[in-house]
Amino acid sequence: MLLCRISAVSHALARWGRRSHRRGGLLHQALPFSSSRCHGVSSGEGSAQPAETGSAKGVYRDTVLLPRTKFPIKLTGQKLLDRELEIQKCGFADLYSWQRERKAKKEFCLHDGPPYANGDPHVGHALNKILKDIRNRFEMLRGRQVHYIPGWDCHGLPIELKALGELGTSGLSPLQIRQKAREFAEKAIARQKAAFQRWGVMADWDQCYYTYDGAYEAAQLKVFQEMHSKGLIYQDYKPIFWSPSSKTALAEAELEYNPEHVSRAIYATFPLITLPAEILFDTLSNVSVLVWTTQPWTIPANQAICYMPNAQYSVVKRADNSQLLLVAMERTASVAALLGTELESVGTFTGSQLEGGICKHPTIPDKEVPLLPANHVTMAKGTGLVHTAPAHGMEDYSVASQYKLSVECIVDEDGKFTESAGPDLHNLSVMREGTDKVICMLKECGALVKEEKCVHSYPYDWRTKQPVIIRPSKQWFINTQCFVNLLQKVRVLPESAKGSLLAMLDRRTYWCISRQRSWGVPIPVFYHKETGEALVNKHTVSHIATLFKEKGSDCWWELPIETLLPPEVLKKVRISGPVTDYIRGEDVLDIWFDSGASWAAVLEESDSRADAYVEGKDQIGGWFQSSLLTSVAVRNKAPYKSLVVHGFAISEQGEKMSKSLGNVVDPDTVINGGKDNGLPAYGADVLRWWVAESNIFSEVQIGPSALNSARDSIGKLRNTLKFLLGNLHGFDPLTQAVDSKEMHYIDQYMLHLLREYSMKVTDAYSEFDAGRVIRVLQAFIARDVSSFYFSIIKDRLYCDPEDSLGRRSCQTVLEEVLDGVTRSIAPILPHLAEEVYLHAPGHDKTLFKSGWIKSSSVWKQPGLEEAVEGACAIRDSFLSSIPGKHAAQYDLTVAVEPGLLFELMESLQEEPTSTSSQLAELMMAARVNLTSALPRDLPSDALLNHGTFLINLEGGVIREDSAYDIAVVPASGARCPRCRRYTAESADCLCPRCQTVVSQAQ
Repeated sequence: MLLCRISAVSHALARWGRRSHRRGGLLHQALPFSSSRCHGVSSGEGSAQPAETGSAKGVYRDTVLLPRTKFPIKLTGQKLLDRELEIQKCGFADLYSWQRERKAKKEFCLHDGPPYANGDPHVGHALNKILKDIRNRFEMLRGRQVHYIPGWDCHGLPIELKALGELGTSGLSPLQIRQKAREFAEKAIARQKAAFQRWGVMADWDQCYYTYDGAYEAAQLKVFQEMHSKGLIYQDYKPIFWSPSSKTALAEAELEYNPEHVSRAIYATFPLITLPAEILFDTLSNVSVLVWTTQPWTIPANQAICYMPNAQYSVVKRADNSQLLLVAMERTASVAALLGTELESVGTFTGSQLEGGICKHPTIPDKEVPLLPANHVTMAKGTGLVHTAPAHGMEDYSVASQYKLSVECIVDEDGKFTESAGPDLHNLSVMREGTDKVICMLKECGALVKEEKCVHSYPYDWRTKQPVIIRPSKQWFINTQCFVNLLQKVRVLPESAKGSLLAMLDRRTYWCISRQRSWGVPIPVFYHKETGEALVNKHTVSHIATLFKEKGSDCWWELPIETLLPPEVLKKVRISGPVTDYIRGEDVLDIWFDSGASWAAVLEESDSRADAYVEGKDQIGGWFQSSLLTSVAVRNKAPYKSLVVHGFAISEQGEKMSKSLGNVVDPDTVINGGKDNGLPAYGADVLRWWVAESNIFSEVQIGPSALNSARDSIGKLRNTLKFLLGNLHGFDPLTQAVDSKEMHYIDQYMLHLLREYSMKVTDAYSEFDAGRVIRVLQAFIARDVSSFYFSIIKDRLYCDPEDSLGRRSCQTVLEEVLDGVTRSIAPILPHLAEEVYLHAPGHDKTLFKSGWIKSSSVWKQPGLEEAVEGACAIRDSFLSSIPGKHAAQYDLTVAVEPGLLFELMESLQEEPTSTSSQLAELMMAARVNLTSALPRDLPSDALLNHGTFLINLEGGVIREDSAYDIAVVPASGARCPRCRRYTAESADCLCPRCQTVVSQAQ
C-alpha cells in the first residue's frame, strides 16, 4: 500500500495553500449540544433526529450511545459568580506559591509596573493585569517558574492632594501630611488588590512590593548612591517644567499636552542698533528684527535673538508704512499675508552674515541683546528669528550655556513676576494679567506689530490639569546624555513603540528628579547653613538607607540631625565642624525615580533582568524610560529583555472614558452586574476574554457590544466542550485509549490537526498575541472539530459497539482534543478551563498543576494527511453536487485513474464497494464505490462532477496532479431505523452493523 511507502519517507509532506479550500465547504458554526440529538449525517451539520418516541423505531433508542455529562451548558447570574469564586478558592489560591517551590529548568520573570495607589480599579487596570496574567499562566503551564510580584506606586502629589482634600486643612507638618497620604494609599491598594484577585490574577498577594516600604526605599537610595558616585546626579540651576498649581518641579513624564490650548501669540520688533560687520549698506538704517512668540510674558526675560546660520534672510520694506524688518526669506510671504501688506526686499544675506548684530530690548531701557546662531531655529512658523529667554526655554538655555548669557529668573513659584521684573509687572500672574501687561507695554513703545490667537499643543500638569511654565530653579538632575544605544538588545512590541522611546531618550538631555513636596522619598542631602553647600556621598547615603530600611523614610523628619548624620559618618567624610552646621534637605525624589528603581528592590531573586515589562503606551515616557535610565546607569544593562506596549481602554464610540460623559465601564459592574444600568453578571472570564480578543497594540474598545460578544463566544465554546465531555462518558483514557497507529485514519488525521493547532497557539502566546490564540481556537473549533470531525464520527460514536476499536479510537481523539483545547484556553479562561477539567475523565488535581498541551511528534502524518485531504477534496465535490440534501441518501462512485491518488483512496477503502469503509464514513454517503473509471451504465439522473488534487510529498520530490470523477445516485439501500443510514436491505430492517450491536446488547 502507498500509505506504508509514504510512512517511510523521512521528511514531512510539504503543505500547500489549498488545504483550507479543501475543507472550505465545511465552515459552519459549532454544532449545538443536545442530549436529544442523534448521529445521522447530512450535507450541512451532519446530524439527524433520534428515533421517534413511541414508534416502532423508538425501541432502538436506548441502544444509541448519546452524550451524557453533568457539565452545564450555561452558567448565569449568581450561579456563575459562585462557581468562579469556588474555583478561585479551591484551585487558584496556592498556585503561585506552588509553582515557585517546584523545580523548573527555566524562570520567566514578568516585572509588574506599579499601578498608582490613588483610586478605584478601572478597566485600564483590568486590561493590563489580565494581559500579564495570561502570559504568566501560559508560562507556568509549560513548566517555567514564574517570577511575578505585584506592586504599587504609593508616593506623589495626587495622593498628597487627595489626602489633604479629604482633611480640608492646611498648615500640616510633613509627618502629618505623610500619615494621611499613607492611609489614603493603603485604602486604595486594598481596593485594587481585591479587584485584581477577583479577576483571577495569579500571585502571592501577601508578598507585594510598595514604594513606601522601608526596604524598598533603602534599595532606591542605593541606586541613588551609585548614580551619584558616578557623577550622574548633580545639583544645578537650570530651566525645568514648573507647575504653579502644584508648586513643584515636574518631569516630562508628568506632563499632559493639551492640543487645544489657546495662546496670545505676538509679532514684536527689536530695533537693530549695531549692524553686523558684513552688512554695511547705508540704506539699512532703522531696521528692526521681527520675532514671533506664543509666550509674550517671556519678553522681559529676553537675552538674545537666534537665527539659522545656513538660511537666507532679507531686509524687507512694508508697503503700508515703509518700516524695515529683518525676516527669513522663506517666511517673507507668510509674514506679508499676515500683515496684509506687500513686503519689498531691499537686501538679502545668509544667516552667518548676521553675526555681530545687536538689538535694543523693546521694553527695558538700555538693555542690548545680541544676534546669535542656533541649530534649533526652524522655518515652520514665525519669522525665522527666535526670541530667546534662557530662563524660560530648554533650547534657549542651551544657547545661554554656550554664550554665557544670564539665566536670571523673574518668575516665582506661584507663577508670578518677581520684583526684579520691574514695578509694572511685579506680582502679576505671567499666564494671565502679566501677559496682558507685557502686550500693553509693547504697544506703548511701538514694538507690537501683530497679535493673534494661536491654538497649539501646550504642556499641562497631569495632576491639576493646569498649564505649566518653564522657569529656572535649583534642582537635582540626572545627566541622561551618556545613555546611547540602550535598546539595541531589547525587543519591543509593537516595533513602532521602540522608535518613540528612542526619540524621547534622544531629546532628553537631563532629568529633574527633585520635587518640593512632603509625600515621597527624601533626597538624602544635607546643606551647610551658611554656605548652602550640599553634603551627599556614599557614606551619608548608605547610613540613611540603613535607617530607612529599619524605620522607614518618616525617620528623615522624626530623628534628630545627630542621628541622621552621626559622628562616625562625619569622620568618614572628613568634616571637622559640628553636625549642627547642617540642615536636612526638604525635597523628595520624583516618583518616576521611585518606580524606576523597582528592578533593584524586586528582581533580586531572578537574574535581575526581567523577561518582560508590560504596560500602557503612556509608560514610554514614564516607567519604561526611568527603569532603563537607572538600570543602565548602575549596571550598564537594561532591566528588561522585552517591552510590550499596549493601548488604552476606550468606549465603544471611540471616546476616552469620562464620568462627565457617562461612558465609564466599571470592571466590578462587568463581573457582578449592575442594578442601575441593568447589565448582567458577566463574570471574570468574560472580562478576560475581552482583554485577550482585543488588539492590544491599539486603543481597546469596551462596552455592552464587546462584552455580549465575548459572552456569546464563550457560550459557543462551552457548547463544544459539553459535546466533548458528553461523548467521553464512561471512557477511561488510562485503560481504554487506542494507540494512534491502530486508529482510523480520520482519527489520526484529527490528531495531526490538533498538533498543528497546539503549535500555533503556543507561538501566539509566546508573542503576547492572545487575540491570535482566540482566532486560531475559533477556527479550529468551527472548521476542524465541529463542522468537520464531529459530523464525520457521530455515526461511529453513537451507533458502533461501545467497546469497539472504532468507537474507542474516536473517543481517544475526543479526549485529546478536549484536553488540548482546555489547556489552550486556560491562560485566558482559567475558571472555565478548571471547570471543564474537573468534569473530564481521569483527573484528580487542578489543571494548572498538570502542564501544557500534550502533543506528540508521531501525530504528524504527512502521507496520511494527503490521503485524508485528497478524500476531502472529493468530498467537497460530492457535497457541492447535492446542495441542501442529506449525503446519507446517496451512493457515491469515485473514479480515479491508477496512480498516487488512487492508492491513497485505496488505503481508506480496500474493497471496490463498501458501506462501512473509512472512505464511506468520511464521505458521509450510504455507499462508496471506488473504481478507476466511471461505469458506462450510469442512470440518467446521476449527478456528475470532476476535479483534481495535487499530491506534493517530500517538498516536491513526489508530485502529482491527479484527476478524479464522481457520480452521485440515490441510495440503493433502505433507511436503518436505528442509525438512519441508508444501508439496510429493506425498510424496518436493521442494517448489518446495527443488527450485530442490538443482538449483542440482548
